[in-house]
Amino acid sequence: MLSYLADLESYWGPLRVFRYLTFRTICAAVTATLIGFVIGPRLIRYLRRLKFGQHYDDDRTGDLAARFDKKNTPTMGGLLIFASVFLSSVLWAAPNVWMVVSLFVYAALTAVGFRDDYLKVVRKNRDGISSREKMFWQTAVTVIALAVLLLHPRSGDSIREFYVPFRKEPLWIFTGSLGGLGLFGFVFFWIVGFSNAINLTDGLDGLAIGCTITVALTYAIMAYVASNVNISDYLYINFVPGAGELTVICGALVGAGMAFLWYNSHPAELFMGDTGSLALGGLIGVMAFMVQQPVTLIIVGGVFVWEAVSVIIQVGYFKLTRRRTGVGQRYFLMAPIHHHFQKQGWPETKVVLRFWVLSLMCALAGLGTLKLR
Repeated sequence: MLSYLADLESYWGPLRVFRYLTFRTICAAVTATLIGFVIGPRLIRYLRRLKFGQHYDDDRTGDLAARFDKKNTPTMGGLLIFASVFLSSVLWAAPNVWMVVSLFVYAALTAVGFRDDYLKVVRKNRDGISSREKMFWQTAVTVIALAVLLLHPRSGDSIREFYVPFRKEPLWIFTGSLGGLGLFGFVFFWIVGFSNAINLTDGLDGLAIGCTITVALTYAIMAYVASNVNISDYLYINFVPGAGELTVICGALVGAGMAFLWYNSHPAELFMGDTGSLALGGLIGVMAFMVQQPVTLIIVGGVFVWEAVSVIIQVGYFKLTRRRTGVGQRYFLMAPIHHHFQKQGWPETKVVLRFWVLSLMCALAGLGTLKLR
């Protein structure tokens, strides 16, 4: 919204700075951080008063929940992240199809995650919303977002092109109705997959949001590169006009993440819950497609992928050994894998810090793919 002030530069020259993505991205990050710091204490007090504490299944978590005394910590902290990102993005990003679709996906999935948390915390329903209902809403959000991108003249052609790391040309172009269904399948899998991956990672204080900040910083750079005709041409990356506004949203996400981390650091005063993890995964997943770097997210979000794969391995190995021997065995001491290291005796803070290091290494590796083509 404030980007329109640049149109008044003829009246006052310094207003031209509102045209610059770098300026607006920094302002979005600072604004989101301040919003988070303002509403954070109030939100924590309000959730505590309502007794919206994190639900734990003792049969699944064993002594970990008791050891770190997390049961009374309020959840739904994703509301803090959402308010900070949404308000800051609306304030500093110039409206276009990329910005509108990303915020729509983020807002819609925040609502779905909030309903899930509400059922778990308030209604004491351990499972939250059913898998079928969650799948329905995720499908509806994907269909609406993809329809807007395909029908809009600015995004209709570029969103059909599927790029992979280390290639200058698109690996595949989704054409026709069958192509549209294939594209829907990829986008849906990315949104659902990374929503679940972030949800699995959100098991230790500061772990998920710290890795999210790293991913957001990386995609801020990628969005900026994709929207700059000179840099994208130099790096042999497809030019995506207007995608730079996603840089502003990523900047807002970084700022909101830092504010949330202030309250989520060990010992956590607030958890993000499904309100945060479900929406953040969807936002990151759809932005990866819009800047034409979807597969690179597997590298950049390597920690999230690792966490999800560890659960798949654990479940698969348990079922396989039970089928063969009649007694299921576990491949890891506990999954997701961050709990495996806890079971080995690592302090929670050591696990979190080392996973942050891994996340930073994954981010640098992902950025390296921009040059290797």
